[in-house]
Parts: sequence; C-alpha cells; structure tokens
Amino acid sequence: MSEPTWQVAADVEGRPTRRDCAHLDEVRDVTPSTTEGCEDCLRIGSTWLHLRECLVCGHIGCCDSSPNRHASAHAHAEPGHDLARSFEPGEDWAWCYADELLLAPR
Repeated sequence: MSEPTWQVAADVEGRPTRRDCAHLDEVRDVTPSTTEGCEDCLRIGSTWLHLRECLVCGHIGCCDSSPNRHASAHAHAEPGHDLARSFEPGEDWAWCYADELLLAPR
C-alpha cells in the first residue's frame, strides 16, 4: 500500500490555516520499526499511551502524553525526521514537529 499524500489541516491550536508545511518532501514509503509498541519503551521496559510512526524512517515512538515522549524526542534528535503519523487503529492524521502543523491525507 502506498503512503498517502499529506496536506496541512490545522495549526497547533487546531485552527484552519493557510500556512504550508515545509517538510512534506521528507515523507518516504516506510516500514514500521515494530508492531509491538513504542520501540524505545519496549527496550527500557516502560509504558506508553499512543503510538506515532516517523514518516521518514518508520520509527515507532510514544506520544507526548506518554511518560517518555519518544516520538517527539526522535523528531528532535534526528535531522530531517520532522513528520510522524498516528499509528493508532482508526486514526488517519500526521503531525509536523518543526512547523507545528496537523496534517490530513489528501
């Protein structure tokens, strides 16, 4: 299955915006690094709430509501890994950490 094409849906406060995301060209066709949970939490024996998948490399990390916030830590530590999508069943959205924009599939 091919990756969806993403477009800006809202700003950090959930308001519609005309701003563009400067990082959409980073999206790659990726394979999840794990399907068992947050790969970093699994490694250290911790827990998570929701999962995010890096759209550049497939890293599965936990959300910012989780104790360790591994998805955003990955985005900030890895240059060019600014985009992550929800890895939760039934959710179809992505987030740009650099531009703080909510993305939706086209």
